[in-house]
Amino acid sequence: MTGHAQAQAPTEAVTAALHEVAALGGFFVLPVGGPDEGRRLLDPASARGFTDLSAAVTRRYRTGEPRIGVSIAHLGHAARLWSPALACVLMHGIVPDLAELRRADDGPALRLPRPAGWHAERLPDPALALYEQVMRQLRAIEAGLHVKIAPRLLDGNAASALVGSAQVLLSAHPELHEPLTGLTTRLLDTGRLVGTGVITGPGLTFRRRSCCLYYRVPNGSKCGDCCLAGRDGPPAPA
Repeated sequence: MTGHAQAQAPTEAVTAALHEVAALGGFFVLPVGGPDEGRRLLDPASARGFTDLSAAVTRRYRTGEPRIGVSIAHLGHAARLWSPALACVLMHGIVPDLAELRRADDGPALRLPRPAGWHAERLPDPALALYEQVMRQLRAIEAGLHVKIAPRLLDGNAASALVGSAQVLLSAHPELHEPLTGLTTRLLDTGRLVGTGVITGPGLTFRRRSCCLYYRVPNGSKCGDCCLAGRDGPPAPA
């Protein structure tokens, strides 16, 4: 982001924040530093249309529908973006700068070569700043997709990943309930996330208005936040 030099956080503070939130495990792990060999910037990777990861998912789930692999890979990538960024804002008041984010050549793991970010309280709109850091990365891979897939399905994936990350963070830090609920609600009312679903309960339960297509893999099922969860019969094709 330009024009926010006064909000810049010290690299030590960003590193400490990312290190602490990584203790939550799973998608919250975002290492800093290390060699660039074997890792790629997300923007150039968009030219490949996320093909390697989506193809790997398609093979893993033994499905003949490439769009399913794209959707599931996209959902996982969104969770890897939202989880550490959301936790850094709520636990440390820092919006991490994801502009130079790199992805492993051989898998979905992410790494930041250098720590950078901003003090959320010094930004004009911290929620919008967080939204832009995450969504610009999703836009990068979506721009090169070679499989036809509904844009609102991808938006729903982004929202589902956001709320899923918030639920894990809430479980680990229930004292963050009020600010976490407020920030998540605000994000769901921003940009592409508007109209993707609604929070349905105090534990940040969520009902999205689209389907990630997981039910279409062999032995697959409807996810807990699916728009058709709890209904009999298969959903209509997305």
